[in-house]
Amino acid sequence: MASAEAVSKDQLRTNGSAKPSQASTQHASNRVMKLGFHYVVSHGGPLMLIPLLAAVIIRLNRFTPEDIQMVLDFLNANAIAVTAGSTLILFVTALYLFTRRKDVLLVDFSCFMPPEELAITQKNCVEFAREMGCFDEKSLDFQAKVAERSGLGDRTHLPRCLRKLPIEPCVSEARNEAEMVIFGCLDDLFAKTGIKPKDVGILVVNCSVFCPTPSLSAMVVNKYGMRNDIQSYNLGGMGCSAGLIAIKLARDLLQVIPNTYAVVVSTENISLNLYLGNRRSMQVSNCLFRVGGAAMLLTNKSSERYRAKYELKHVVRTHMGKDDKSYGCVFQEEDDNKIVGVALSRDLMNVAGEALRTNITTLGPLVLPLSEQLLFAAVLIARKVLKMKMKPYVPDFKLAFEHFCIHAGGRAVIDEIEKNLELTQYHVEPSRMALYRFGNTSSSSIWYELSYSEAQGRVRGGDRVWQIAFGSGFKCQSAVWQALRKIDPKKNRGVWAEYYESARGEEIHAAAVADTLAPIRPLQ
Repeated sequence: MASAEAVSKDQLRTNGSAKPSQASTQHASNRVMKLGFHYVVSHGGPLMLIPLLAAVIIRLNRFTPEDIQMVLDFLNANAIAVTAGSTLILFVTALYLFTRRKDVLLVDFSCFMPPEELAITQKNCVEFAREMGCFDEKSLDFQAKVAERSGLGDRTHLPRCLRKLPIEPCVSEARNEAEMVIFGCLDDLFAKTGIKPKDVGILVVNCSVFCPTPSLSAMVVNKYGMRNDIQSYNLGGMGCSAGLIAIKLARDLLQVIPNTYAVVVSTENISLNLYLGNRRSMQVSNCLFRVGGAAMLLTNKSSERYRAKYELKHVVRTHMGKDDKSYGCVFQEEDDNKIVGVALSRDLMNVAGEALRTNITTLGPLVLPLSEQLLFAAVLIARKVLKMKMKPYVPDFKLAFEHFCIHAGGRAVIDEIEKNLELTQYHVEPSRMALYRFGNTSSSSIWYELSYSEAQGRVRGGDRVWQIAFGSGFKCQSAVWQALRKIDPKKNRGVWAEYYESARGEEIHAAAVADTLAPIRPLQ
């Protein structure tokens, strides 16, 4: 593992010796001009109101008693019209208040911290695959190369049934894993919020590839003795984007069920889904997916605003399933030897990129400042109407969001989004760290990332958070949250507490961050 000190020295040495190139100078100049344009457009409206307000104040100062009497006489002479107008205004206001979308608040959330005895290094993972005896040498070499490039660190976690030989994947072990993760999240969530399980009116559980009978949502109702009229739902087969789909479902239910709480649980199950064959497209998931889960408490109670962390502003869903290539790029099936696995297509990254572009086309007008929308429209007209040879303009989403939670599907996924959205290392650090420390935890990964930002003390009141997730089908899902207050990092260390509560915590954290940025190295 590269040390943080070495990385810092290399950066200092590079910065001290290198002279700024003409291209970098031009880029910095363009950046300054762009920020200036954004400031003028964003604040132009309020600035234009200043002279208007000044004129009104001057006019009011010149009002005489005779002017006031003239206004009163006019109102008396047109009493019917004034009354009708006032009634109409009151009616429209009441109609708006009764029909507007209810605010959906995120009171708090909790991520699952797996027991230390389930931790496994990348090297041990490859050795364990060899000892199982079901993979040929080419498959073992392939999995070792995937592990090298995955972005996972050496303390991710596998379920108990996959930590000993012979492995024992069965329904009972899968249930044990589900209970460990889901109950662990919920116990912590109820303890943090002080909410009783019987106060919950809506429950949504998502787990893509383990859908037993009774369902996982029924398992939760039974465990916590929830009330008989609870609206419970179990989402399956929807991939890593299912967590945000569950959030949208809970939001929609909170619009029609007043004064209640909704709990969303997002997890994935590994026990029954280790692929034991030799088809390479199915072996990638063995190297990426790890144990994890998260539970979120939402509400539409205005009385909870004082302690809620975030308000849900937008949820945008893009479904590319009509296209055969998109539909089949993540596909569960049997190989030639009738061994079940999830095949990942070579087209996956292209499909994900197209899904993201479609998604942000809808999301952009909802969140981007007017300056960015004007620039995008100008370039679009120049390219399509005037036939000018110009690169497509990529909106600067850094002007719309302070925090980015990108699904930690793998190092390549994070790299591609960082490049396409022109994000900085600071913006993608939560995603890289979640992948490094916990692996691909599927739909819950975006919550490990938000927890990281909180533990770092990055989240302040008014900050906007963009969560991005991808899933089979193929789907791209976005959720936009706004922080209601500054999040105290000391009270919200969560699963990242080890970096702050030990004597060597800062050193370990700095080394981990450096390791996520280091060039890909072969396993030792």
